[in-house]
Amino acid sequence: MRKDSGFFILVGAMGLFVSINIFLMTSGKLPFSFDGFGIILGAGLTLAIYSFLYKDNAAFKIVENLYVGVSLGYTIIITWFNFLKPDLYDPLIIPMFSKAATKSPQYALIIPSLLGLFMLLRFSRRLSWLSRWTFAFVVGLGAGVSIPRVISAFILEQIKPSLHPVFSGGETIFSSINTLLIMLGVISVLIYFIFSVEHKGAIGKVSKIGIWFLMISFGASFGYTVMGRLSLLIGRIQFLLKDWLGILQ
Repeated sequence: MRKDSGFFILVGAMGLFVSINIFLMTSGKLPFSFDGFGIILGAGLTLAIYSFLYKDNAAFKIVENLYVGVSLGYTIIITWFNFLKPDLYDPLIIPMFSKAATKSPQYALIIPSLLGLFMLLRFSRRLSWLSRWTFAFVVGLGAGVSIPRVISAFILEQIKPSLHPVFSGGETIFSSINTLLIMLGVISVLIYFIFSVEHKGAIGKVSKIGIWFLMISFGASFGYTVMGRLSLLIGRIQFLLKDWLGILQ
């Protein structure tokens, strides 16, 4: 028998989990049906994932591999029914081999199909050079499509607020203060990133203001990320306490 304390803790936790589920089912808090077993399965997977907070263990590894496998299988099914079947199989393969097809095959789809197959040749030592054509096409197309959008969303749209007049007759005092803060933030942050000039005197003071604006921006982004993760944690806790244990109503 192993004398590893982690092994006994894992076995004890599994026994406790089974005992709790037996009690919940016998007391009627969990229905003896597929829905009830689904809740038990979800609770077990959730607890197994959070068991990593104690330490890395076998339960976490099993659920981690299960998550990766299920995600991959789900992605394959979605890819087939949403992309490959309607965009390749139905317009090209079926008209080529089915006499009952009413439409002629779209032979133009052969070129993107070959490019997709070339990407799989990355695993071949002799034919891996063909995958470079596909990757070059994807990178070039992606850059051509994404660069204008990035420029429009992250550069031009960011420049617009800084070009508004600070004081105008149709705006309130709060709008003017907001515009003034935007202008001050843009100028101070740009001056902070000018490294060809030594940050002393007035330039040094303005660059320090830019540091404050950067820290506020990074803090807000980090807070938004933490808030999103906490919302997921709260959802899982509500599932465990309400749907599984029935403590919350």
